[in-house]
Amino acid sequence: MNHLASCLAIIVALPVLMPVARADEPDARLTIRNHRFEPEELHVPAGQKIRLLVTNLDASAEEFESHELNREKVIPGSGSASLYLGPLAPGRYPFIGEFHESSARGSVVAE
Repeated sequence: MNHLASCLAIIVALPVLMPVARADEPDARLTIRNHRFEPEELHVPAGQKIRLLVTNLDASAEEFESHELNREKVIPGSGSASLYLGPLAPGRYPFIGEFHESSARGSVVAE
């Protein structure tokens, strides 16, 4: 097989050999239900940028806020929003729902 044919064979086989990452699938998910985050402790890989999808099942809006993650985002009632985090060093990063601070609390744990 000549050099050009070898290159073409590799290019044709590449999609089969490489796993395809789906951009529409978030790396992590949080749900807001009854003014609480589920799960309260979300484990994510350290050293990797992740997309966090937050879905609010409550009728009222909630604000995801974390000083440690340097993020805040209003999640509309019965809506969802994406946030990008990281890459994070190993550790615990607390967050709150600013509109319901007494009940909406949690942590991202990078490990």
